[in-house]
Amino acid sequence: MLWIDLIGYLAAVLMFTTFFMKKMIPLRALGASANVTFVIYAALTHVYPLLILHAALFPLNITRMIQMMNLVKKVKEASKGDFSMEFLAPYMKKDSRKKGDVIFNKGDEADKMYYLQNGTVRLKEMNVTLQKGEVIGEIGIFSRNKTRTATVVCETDVDFLTLNESQILQLYYQNPKFGYYLVQLIIQRLLSNVNSKKS
Repeated sequence: MLWIDLIGYLAAVLMFTTFFMKKMIPLRALGASANVTFVIYAALTHVYPLLILHAALFPLNITRMIQMMNLVKKVKEASKGDFSMEFLAPYMKKDSRKKGDVIFNKGDEADKMYYLQNGTVRLKEMNVTLQKGEVIGEIGIFSRNKTRTATVVCETDVDFLTLNESQILQLYYQNPKFGYYLVQLIIQRLLSNVNSKKS
């Protein structure tokens, strides 16, 4: 019976080791290995509650591991390609403004992000013009104090598509391409702001 006990000890060591792991994919792989080992041990010793528990946990660990691997793959794909906001159109609310309208002022509460569908707008403090296809208001959404960093004025009649803060955060966590795009966009804007101040 010694070899059966060794299987049990091995299963326990594998499971114990998962609590020290920091990376999710190896953790899930080791957890699945522990599940298989426990299933074998429980079947040999006729400890059926333990067998049922680990038989149920095994597909869960495998599923979560595959999901994490797919997530990593999507983020890598997002880092290599361009991102279009057009696929979000069905989830966004239309907002049309007239030439001269102020979309928001510097210091206002940041509660939504704007995708410029048609027309041009100007970031007043930076004297920068943004055109069709640009995103506005993303920095304020993710800033600690949730305030606008610039005043935006319509230079022409414009059409926006908007996402509120709750929608943005959901998409950020659920869609790696969207999340990666926002991170790149915010970094690009911050670097532009720094360069404009230097010049």
